[in-house]
Amino acid sequence: MKSSDLMWRALCVGTALAIIGLPGFVRAQAHGALRVCADPNYMPYSDRSGAGFENKIAKLVGRALGRPVQYYWTSSRGISEYGEFLHQTIEAGKCDLLVDVPYGMVQVDSTSPYYVSSYVFVFKKSAGYDLTSLDSPVLRHVKLGYETETPVEDGLKLRTLTIGAKPFETADDPDASPDRMLDAIETGEINVGLTWDPAVGYYLKSHPDLVAVAIPNSRSQGSPEQYSFPMAMATRSSDKALNAQVSGVISTHRAQIDAVLREYNIRFFTPGTDE
Repeated sequence: MKSSDLMWRALCVGTALAIIGLPGFVRAQAHGALRVCADPNYMPYSDRSGAGFENKIAKLVGRALGRPVQYYWTSSRGISEYGEFLHQTIEAGKCDLLVDVPYGMVQVDSTSPYYVSSYVFVFKKSAGYDLTSLDSPVLRHVKLGYETETPVEDGLKLRTLTIGAKPFETADDPDASPDRMLDAIETGEINVGLTWDPAVGYYLKSHPDLVAVAIPNSRSQGSPEQYSFPMAMATRSSDKALNAQVSGVISTHRAQIDAVLREYNIRFFTPGTDE
């Protein structure tokens, strides 16, 4: 998730449940497919086999609305600006819904958020590093790895910590897996990785010797920094009705959505805390 994707505020959806409850409303939509833009090869988010958490949530939303899910397979990776991806896909009418985007993203209308997650430090449990923020002294004495074009890269640059650190370009490389950073920690290529928790939580189940610790939205000096973000779904700005319907599904199917996220080892955070 790039820094440029993480900003602004979203549409109020207070009328969502009322719209969902209108007699015949869902029936009127039942024969039209819910078209979802998704990456065909980017686990744990999505893939053509339907194995990603975005796939599972899209299926849940489609079922709740009485609409079959139809995919427009395309990747945002390798596109220089996420705004261009939006222009080429959902704004161009190729699909109706994006399943996992930062709440309040510009160009599209966010639904109400359905989880909050965080960037994290990942390292071997046996190392026992005392990591409480990006100002933790130990970060100056270990080999770091970080995802490029993210808030953690910006935070490291502020502290001159990118010098000698290894950049990972998972979000820009269509053939890269988030698991690559975990493998680098296992082999000792790096000691501490900084990445987005939902991207690696799925793979951490296969790395029981590694631990992920949330990076707090704080620093010892200067302006606050943000490393935890609410995540939502998104529709075209012109499709207020669908936006309200999906927000209604988020409200009424919260337990089922949470169960999908937990299945993929996605933890829920609030600023300064975790589960």
